[in-house]
Amino acid sequence: MKLLDNKVKENILEASPVIRDSKCTVVFTGAGISVESGIPPFRGPDGLWAKYNPIFLDINHFRSNPLNSWKLIKEIFFDFISEARPNAAHYAISELEKTGYVHSIITQNIDNLHQEAGSTRVIEYHGTVKNLKCMECLRRFSSEDISLKRLPPICPECGGLLRPDFVFFGESIPEEANQLSLKEAENADVMLLVGTTGEIMPASLIPYTAKDSGATIIEVNISESTYSSKITDIFLHGKASVILPGLAQKVMRHR
Repeated sequence: MKLLDNKVKENILEASPVIRDSKCTVVFTGAGISVESGIPPFRGPDGLWAKYNPIFLDINHFRSNPLNSWKLIKEIFFDFISEARPNAAHYAISELEKTGYVHSIITQNIDNLHQEAGSTRVIEYHGTVKNLKCMECLRRFSSEDISLKRLPPICPECGGLLRPDFVFFGESIPEEANQLSLKEAENADVMLLVGTTGEIMPASLIPYTAKDSGATIIEVNISESTYSSKITDIFLHGKASVILPGLAQKVMRHR
C-alpha cells in the first residue's frame, strides 16, 4: 500500500472490516475498471463517442445498415477491445470472490474481463461481446467460432443476420439480468462500486436499490461520481488497480 496516500490508507482500514464482516458484498463495476486494461470509456474527451458517431450502435440503424454497423463493431469491439486483458483490480475482485468475501459482481462492461480474471458469479447487465446472437432463430454462438472476415456475419444454422449479444441503443435491458441485479442489490449489506460514474440509466439505479435496502456503499473511483455525495459511505480515491489489491490484502489478512 506504499503507493497510497495516508487518507486512502485510513479509508481502506475503515472499509476492510466492513467487507470482512459482511454476509453479502456485491461488487458493481463500470467503465473505469476497464480503462486500466486499455479500453477507452464511451464518454468524455478521450471516449469512443469523441471519435465515433454512436448511431452505429442504434438497433434501428443496425437493422437498416448492418454492414455499416458491423464494420465499426468489428474495429472497436473485436479488433481492439478483444485484445485487452484483466488488470490487478479484476484479479483482486476475483480473489475476494474465491475467498468468500464477495458474493457476486454486477458489471456494466461487455468485455468479459471479470471472467478472464477468474470470477464466476458475474451478471453482465449490458450483455457481452463474447457471444453473437442470430436475429432470426435467436441461437447464440461464441464469437471465437464465427469468422468476421466477411461482414455482416451470417448464422451458420439458418442464414440469419448475426449481432453481438450486448444491448444496443434503443433496446431494453434483458429481463433476467435486470431482475438478478436488483435481487443482488436488495440482498447486499455492502455494495462496492468500482469505476462507475452513475450516469447510465437504468444501471445507475442499482446502487440506490442497495442503499435503500440498508447496504453500506464503498466507492473506488479516480474522481467523485454522482453517488459520492448522495449514497457513498466510504470513498476510496484512486485507481482501482492500486486501491483494490490493497483493500483485498487488508480484508484477507485476518482470515
